[in-house]
Amino acid sequence: MKPKIFHSPVPFTLESGDTLPYLEIAYHTYGHLNSDSSNVIWVMHALTANSEVADWWPHTVEEGKFLDPSKYFIVCANVIGSCYGSTGPLSINPLTGKPWYNDFPLITIRDMVGAHILLAEHLGITKIECVIGSSLGGYQAIELLCSFPGFANKAVLIATGSYTHPWQAAFNETMRMILEADQTYGTPTPDAGTKGLAAARALGLISYRGRTAYDITQKDNITLNNIPFNRKVHSYQRYQGDKLTRRFNAYSYHRICSAVDSHDIARGRGTRDQVLKSIKCPCLIIAISSDLIYPPCDHEDMAKFIPNAKFTVIDSPFAHDGFLVEHEKLDHLIKDFLTI
Repeated sequence: MKPKIFHSPVPFTLESGDTLPYLEIAYHTYGHLNSDSSNVIWVMHALTANSEVADWWPHTVEEGKFLDPSKYFIVCANVIGSCYGSTGPLSINPLTGKPWYNDFPLITIRDMVGAHILLAEHLGITKIECVIGSSLGGYQAIELLCSFPGFANKAVLIATGSYTHPWQAAFNETMRMILEADQTYGTPTPDAGTKGLAAARALGLISYRGRTAYDITQKDNITLNNIPFNRKVHSYQRYQGDKLTRRFNAYSYHRICSAVDSHDIARGRGTRDQVLKSIKCPCLIIAISSDLIYPPCDHEDMAKFIPNAKFTVIDSPFAHDGFLVEHEKLDHLIKDFLTI
């Protein structure tokens, strides 16, 4: 299903002070807005996902599930900086008539959220029942609560955090180093940095899946007479890296990883506990037991300081990607939360 495109009629000023002279936002909707516009669930997507939630989050946009299109009006917008229809490095810069490529400015999580609000205004939505976000999507969701208090009645924050720790930023910087080590990165072509992107993705995947998931899914059948120079996991890493290059872009990957590193709800607002205490809506905070990137301890500040927060940990061997795999456990938790 192709996304709808919202064309903003005015330039979009970024948090850095740079301006996008023209802004497009790709988005998908599911279900129908009710008469008093009180049934909106806004889904924020993760790093390389798109606005088509039913495509990347299986068994969630279905009747009877927590994203039930017969009950809710579900909206998901592709983040700016991406390559799935919203303004990003592959978009045309109207000032030059050429794609931005590596000249695309740095963006922040707050910029992404500001674009979401523009889309909401375009759709005539002034308030939503719930915002749901995982990983980078969770960053956007909690930033929405801080930047636009009262916009969401409820929030579900999954495998995420209130700021980016040095540990998390280290992975992003390493992936950017890999991208920049590709000699084609920086050239004004859409396929620049392809080999670097594949390698960066392979590195990132290790942190997303974790040791237990790898040991379960990539186990070799090795005999004493078979020297294991070629392991099952070797081809898996190469396959996953190459797979991303067929659907994503190195410049978008670079910019979104930088946006992740910009995340801190306390920036310019006071102490982190003060900012979290200012969030008044009920929040369901969900961690994944084996998550290496956003371990359960990273959620404790949100659980402690958000006044109306419920914190739970899903037991899963699938690390950070558990938010994609454990849809049945999520469905039970989120449906219960939505009925409160």
